[in-house]
Amino acid sequence: MFKKTALQKEAKKRMKEISKTNRAIVKKFEAEKKRKDVPESEYKTEMKNPHNILEIDNLHTYFYTDMGIVKSVNGVTLEIPQGKTVALVGESGCGKSVTSLSIMKLVSAPAGQITDGQIRYNRPTGPIDIVKTPISQMQDIRGNEISMIFQEPMTSLNPVFRIGAQIDEAIMLHRIDIKKADVKKQTIKMLELVGIARAEGIYNSFPHELSGGMRQRVMIAMSLCCNPRLIIADEPTTALDVTIQAQVLDLLRDLKTKIDASILLITHDLGVVAEMADYVVVMYAGRIAEQGTAHDVFLHPKHPYTMGLIKSKPVVNQEVDRLYSIPGQVPNPVNLPEHCFFKDRCDKCIAACNGAIPELLQIGNTHKVACHLYDNEKEV
Repeated sequence: MFKKTALQKEAKKRMKEISKTNRAIVKKFEAEKKRKDVPESEYKTEMKNPHNILEIDNLHTYFYTDMGIVKSVNGVTLEIPQGKTVALVGESGCGKSVTSLSIMKLVSAPAGQITDGQIRYNRPTGPIDIVKTPISQMQDIRGNEISMIFQEPMTSLNPVFRIGAQIDEAIMLHRIDIKKADVKKQTIKMLELVGIARAEGIYNSFPHELSGGMRQRVMIAMSLCCNPRLIIADEPTTALDVTIQAQVLDLLRDLKTKIDASILLITHDLGVVAEMADYVVVMYAGRIAEQGTAHDVFLHPKHPYTMGLIKSKPVVNQEVDRLYSIPGQVPNPVNLPEHCFFKDRCDKCIAACNGAIPELLQIGNTHKVACHLYDNEKEV
């Protein structure tokens, strides 16, 4: 056996201290969640803009690990207007999916916790702050008023239950207006709505008997069976071939119009964003780098990171020896720098980039950017 060096002993001691501290922090958050009979006044709130279906304000979602605190979402602020599609884009690991899970209050606990901020949801019965809303109330909202299409349908669908039984369960749980005898009819109707031809046969099938595209359609049918007001689509076209991708996107666009729902579309595919989104929010290392209308972000990108993402997209009929990629690495989320997170990968650095982390500045009616290059362009 090799003897442990002083450095290894120090690292182990430090890890124990971090673990002990984090357990104490997590214990407080979990105790707050388990409170019963939470008064309605604690989670009732007011929307800044009554035309928004959802407002995220300074959201922080952290993961308390033995290595330290992973700041997955680190001060995100965005709005989703009623009836619009907002695309959340960025590299893998930038915090897109954790943001969506925070909205649903499905962050993996006890390690994952929403530590600060507000998520204001404009319910028909009055606006609420999802962060403070008790789980009993969230169970009425999840899958009913706010639904989510998960990234991988094979792992989202239960392999031991038939497709029909899984959609039936969602309808029976939330749609008290539908009689038990009519649940199957409603399920088949939803399967037909998402473009499944042999709905009766699919109703009696197991997930493994279906293709990836069919499973994704089933997930969309399940998410829409209760006529949600907000649909969160977490990379709904991942691992699908381009033909099926186009069909799924057309389906989402048509269904949004039919049921007048809002969509939060999470993706790293800028082609999908250009086709689907009304507004675009670009995330980097847990923070928002740029946001605006699709016109603002695609035709007039301001942040060097956004420019890099657009430049890295292949262009039809343009021959290149090598596709562009943004140089460098994403910073460690446990030890984030005190300056701009993108500084070490940026080719437009100025002296101010060594200072404070840039705040999100309003540089147009609908356009915001977090970059020191535009400090002098801030609208008053």
